[in-house]
Amino acid sequence: MPTLKSQLKAAGSPERAKTSAYLFKTGKGQYGYGDVFYGVSVPQQRKIAKQFRDLPLKEVERLLQSKVHEERLTASIILVDQYKKADEKIKTEIYNFYLANTKYINNWDIIDGSAEFIVGDYLQDKDKAVLVKLAKSKSLWERRIAILSTFAYIKQGESAETLKIAGILLHDPEDLIQKAVGWMLREAGKRCSREEEESFLQAHYKTMPRTMLRYAIEHFDEPRRQAYLKGTV
Repeated sequence: MPTLKSQLKAAGSPERAKTSAYLFKTGKGQYGYGDVFYGVSVPQQRKIAKQFRDLPLKEVERLLQSKVHEERLTASIILVDQYKKADEKIKTEIYNFYLANTKYINNWDIIDGSAEFIVGDYLQDKDKAVLVKLAKSKSLWERRIAILSTFAYIKQGESAETLKIAGILLHDPEDLIQKAVGWMLREAGKRCSREEEESFLQAHYKTMPRTMLRYAIEHFDEPRRQAYLKGTV
């Protein structure tokens, strides 16, 4: 049977690989520097991942440590699938494995498709202090894991944890964090409480990064959006 790596290689496209290398900022000094791409679409990766859904964590870890972006993303897809079907003991093992390997969960698409489903879900009924620790990390990716993990609670109509982590990340200098926080604030306003979102924004909109603000108010009607942008709320 072909290996997971060989199937990914076979499904690759040089044109897509070139586009992905640009999209994921792989130039020197950029956040994705060092990433290598086969050029495999996400639907193709999900199809391949299904064939290896029972891959042992040791093998998943080897994939996560790869320089090939699609191998790491496919590994995260497998992890999420395993977590969703696991009992509490295995969920704990996968959660601990995930946090022990954040060094390799190191791009926005990998985080966005896994953090809420593993970290967020696991902490549903537990102490969430680890999210604060992640939000204060020097690692860009751990900070993104912190805010994206709260999407799990937003989808249940709870925005308190999102607002808490957003407060910690309020003045983060990284564009990828500003966009993520703004996105989660927007979702909190749409799915939980517009009033709570606006309360947070009115306290901070004049000093938060403009990128964060723009993302947070995308769903507002135009007069209200312009009032925030012009500082006249």
